[in-house]
Amino acid sequence: MTLIYIDMKDIKITAKRQKTELMIWGGCFLFAFLLNIFSIILFDTEWKELYTQLLWVFSLSIGFYFLALFFRLLYWLIRNVIRKKTSKK
Repeated sequence: MTLIYIDMKDIKITAKRQKTELMIWGGCFLFAFLLNIFSIILFDTEWKELYTQLLWVFSLSIGFYFLALFFRLLYWLIRNVIRKKTSKK
């Protein structure tokens, strides 16, 4: 039986990257919060749902964040493939 050892010292996340990711997630949270306000107005429900449904808003914001992350990674991959093709010519 072999064990795989991964050294976490190799992974470095800069303060700038952390701030960027927090800003992106903050935007996702704001969007989910505004979506909650929109649904309260649209369905004419009580305003207490603004804070009682906060866990769902938080969960939705995480979902939006991972959706944005997927598209950001897709963009990064496509951009790198195009750069490699143009640099070979």
